[in-house]
Amino acid sequence: MSYFNVRVYGLLIDPDKGLLISDEQAEGRNFSKFPGGGLELGEGLRDALKREFMEECEMEIEVLQHFYTTDFYEKSSFNESQVISIYYFVKALRPLELQMETETFNFRGDSKQSFRWMPLKDLKASDVTFKTDQTVVELLQKEIDL
Repeated sequence: MSYFNVRVYGLLIDPDKGLLISDEQAEGRNFSKFPGGGLELGEGLRDALKREFMEECEMEIEVLQHFYTTDFYEKSSFNESQVISIYYFVKALRPLELQMETETFNFRGDSKQSFRWMPLKDLKASDVTFKTDQTVVELLQKEIDL
């Protein structure tokens, strides 16, 4: 059985530090992506993104403008679903209190998630794992004119 997997992600950019990246481990696999995740039944996109940022980053955000929605076929790396990802620019409503890392996959304790800033001038599609995220990086590079 195939089905759609709707996901929503936030692009949090700090002018001095860069773009927030989440390094995670699930199902024995390491991957880098933007903060966000799956839409739950009965939830709107913006509410889902606010919930995901609260769950992952313990951060309240304001959801700004839409940036990109998947416009090609992408099969999930974890199941048989077709992934549709929606990306928004977001703004933190208070200073970030996360422990920031400088190396990828630098998990602490039992946590299987860590966060780091990626300077925009150094940003490459290969800094994120999934095809749609890589497309977003390429579009960001054009928009920001890196």
